[in-house]
Amino acid sequence: MNVLIYGNTETSPSLRHEVPLGIGDPFLYLESDGRRGVLTNALEDARIARAAPELERVLVESLGRDELITAGYPTAAIDRELCVRAAARFGIREAVVPPEFPLALADRLRETGIVLTADETLFSERRRQKSASEMAGIRRAADAAVQALREAAKVLREAAISGDELRLGGEVLTSEVVRSRLREVCSRAGAPAPSDVMVKPMGAAPQIGHDPGSGPLPAHVPILIDLWPMDEESGCYADMTRTFVRGEVSDQIADLHALVLSAHEQSCAAVKPGVTGVELYGIACDVFEAAGHATGRTKSPGETLRQGFYHGLGHGVGLEVHEAPSLGRS
Repeated sequence: MNVLIYGNTETSPSLRHEVPLGIGDPFLYLESDGRRGVLTNALEDARIARAAPELERVLVESLGRDELITAGYPTAAIDRELCVRAAARFGIREAVVPPEFPLALADRLRETGIVLTADETLFSERRRQKSASEMAGIRRAADAAVQALREAAKVLREAAISGDELRLGGEVLTSEVVRSRLREVCSRAGAPAPSDVMVKPMGAAPQIGHDPGSGPLPAHVPILIDLWPMDEESGCYADMTRTFVRGEVSDQIADLHALVLSAHEQSCAAVKPGVTGVELYGIACDVFEAAGHATGRTKSPGETLRQGFYHGLGHGVGLEVHEAPSLGRS
């Protein structure tokens, strides 16, 4: 099987999986009958050699870049022509590409007779087989998330309850303050978290769904924290969500906690080789439905569920925050 991937390793997880190095400029990766290589330049050549010595490195000058410049070709056209020549050097006449493969480059390759087929499943399945460096990166990102959540718990524990408000150092405690502390911890751990880390009281409209949250954090109300730090060395993510209550825990909150814990324990106990994400999701749905809560299984076709168990049970992580396998309805 022949493979072509074009992009940069900071935005293309398929490419980062093959070339384990942060490279911001786009380049071509090629596979042909077990032969693997990249089209690169002097700026990246030595870095790629160190990070992936098994890759064949084809320098752009060896394919006539200087002559194309002299002939007056635009930069983008030069890049596409060099990709055509690299594919020819590897003897590629047909190849599988990821769905995000650039259309302009695909058109140019097809003009030369190369047959391209997009295959999302192939590249997703490749990335499910994590390398040792990716596994280490996921663990580092997860450790950063744990450290950050411990910091959040510390901040909430230290916050004074003033009526229905939380105050820290005499000031109203806000989502922004906690978010800043979370991001500081993750950054120090080498796995920065994005600016839209979620810190918000549960059920407070309009702070629902993926709204990151803003403003004062209340006492006696569940506060959701969701963060997904990325390990700088590997480019791999972790993704963690925890819910905290500072103050009195109502019976309703306690009951919901017990339900979620039961769904978590039962679905985790069912994990084994061969079980599907749909089956695990169904186990969680059974728990919530038995308690009278709506789930994605019980809603009417076309209905948008806004209360109940309206999201999936979980997902994989890796070079993207959300990776296969998906634990949900599909």
